[in-house]
Amino acid sequence: MTIQSDVYVIILITVLLGVAIVLLSKKIQKTDPLQKPTGVLVPILWAVDIVHKNVVNNVGEKTADVLTPYILVLWVYIFIANTISLFGLSSPTANLSVTLFLAFVTWLLIQITELKYQGIKGYLHGFLEPIAVMLPMNIVGKFSTMVSMSVRLFGNILCGGIMMQLVYAATQGLSNSIASLFGNSGGVFNFIGPLVAPILHAYFDLFSGFIQTLVFVTLTMVLIGNDIPEEVRNGIA
Repeated sequence: MTIQSDVYVIILITVLLGVAIVLLSKKIQKTDPLQKPTGVLVPILWAVDIVHKNVVNNVGEKTADVLTPYILVLWVYIFIANTISLFGLSSPTANLSVTLFLAFVTWLLIQITELKYQGIKGYLHGFLEPIAVMLPMNIVGKFSTMVSMSVRLFGNILCGGIMMQLVYAATQGLSNSIASLFGNSGGVFNFIGPLVAPILHAYFDLFSGFIQTLVFVTLTMVLIGNDIPEEVRNGIA
């Protein structure tokens, strides 16, 4: 049995993220809450505050206290996984098994939210709405969110990686062609690639990676928030 190279990258990201969370948690615990934060805590607390407010706007204050840690981890993990190819490593989110698992966790939270506010009877009755003959379509629709979220993230990141491979292959061929004009018949260093690739990496890795992270996280918050009653989101109930 062979182990995919993505597994090692997943372990690396998980370990680094886990260590960072532990170190930052200890640093926050030692910080005086009455003192103005300094150093690395400033951007961290700023980012946490923005994410928390965004979660509150979608699911309400009560649910946000529970959901915000998950959303923060999603933001950091998916963005790092999307952009780690900049360092020559394979992107875990270009592997469907990874994006499918992330989407499954979100899907599971959606089902838990529906059961919490609709009850078992209301949840099961939803499969028969608006009429009983819609049962097969409602069952498919129940799982379509998980599939669409996973395939969207996987497809965009994989496509970006393929595009960059084609760019490097094309620039390598162009470099060889230019070198042949000066009598070099063998392969040469891809000197055209470094001139073109940075701009494309900025789009396919950084910009696209950020956008796909934003889409996945936003869908998670919105879909969970849609199953929370309005009075709960507004803090009335």
